[in-house]
Amino acid sequence: MTVKNGNQRHDELPVPDLVTRASNGDEQAWDAIVERYAPLIWSICHRHRLAEADAEDVAQMVWLNLVDQLGRLRDPSALPGWLVTTTRRECLRVLRAVRRPQATGLVPDVADLADAQAEVAEQGLLLAERHAALYAAFADLPPAGQQLVALLVADPPLTYAEISAKLGIPIGSIGPSRNRLLARLRRHPALAGLSDAGTGSPIRDSQPVRSVHDLSPERAACLPG
Repeated sequence: MTVKNGNQRHDELPVPDLVTRASNGDEQAWDAIVERYAPLIWSICHRHRLAEADAEDVAQMVWLNLVDQLGRLRDPSALPGWLVTTTRRECLRVLRAVRRPQATGLVPDVADLADAQAEVAEQGLLLAERHAALYAAFADLPPAGQQLVALLVADPPLTYAEISAKLGIPIGSIGPSRNRLLARLRRHPALAGLSDAGTGSPIRDSQPVRSVHDLSPERAACLPG
């Protein structure tokens, strides 16, 4: 969406502004929120291996819940984290409902799996959600920041000289810019929200982003090209 409000388009507004405007009845701000974060919700549904119809039901429930909760969010900037938590909860609800009628001993529920298997399955889902949250954090970087991060995690790796030539920026500015962008990613609510997304403890397999290499190569796969 490229609807303009004054001199700034809705899709360029920071999350808190979008949340505030949408909660005050701005339909264009609401549409911008849906357009920005629908891929995040679908990514989580996909990682939970939901059927398309179930994924559509989950997405609908998440957006309906958001309509009800939009004006009650304590921190509007935490919207991405809220979406991750709510989508994960709805996915698990759907999975339980699907498995319950089939509980004949042939299709064991997740709760009945061996502890080691359950832990592996849970960690896999959490890691997938971290990828989705990282996508949301990356999408909130300014365009120049997205370009720099994309080149920093390129495969095969690029030298600072090559990055400098491609972006037309001084070599000496790349390191400081990289550090600022990583700090911004660490603070993003979508990533912070995963620490207590219904687990009660930080994600063991998904420590905070400390270096640009935390985004590459597997984690960079969720970033837009």
